Amino acid sequence: MRYLGGISGNGMLKCKGVEVADVSYDFEGYSRKMGDITASGEIKLESVALQALFGRSDVQLLTEDGRLLDLRFSDKDLREPGVAHVDVSGDLPTAKNWRR
Repeated sequence: MRYLGGISGNGMLKCKGVEVADVSYDFEGYSRKMGDITASGEIKLESVALQALFGRSDVQLLTEDGRLLDLRFSDKDLREPGVAHVDVSGDLPTAKNWRR
């Protein structure tokens, strides 16, 4: 894997297509041998909303620039109120659009 850099910003967390909560995110991106891009990092949102969504497999992030990202919670438990670590896939930026 090759490190690409990071992306961060704000967006809307969705579950089954329904808007749930405003969210901020900070992700690190990586390119795999076949050119696929993957990412992981943190999301921050209201604790109550995060607790309701934690562990679900149908959670997405709609970024301010219109990207729809699929999120998978990487931890088994919430370690900190309002913060969760996620693995990210979906409409990630191309390799040249990550900040270093």
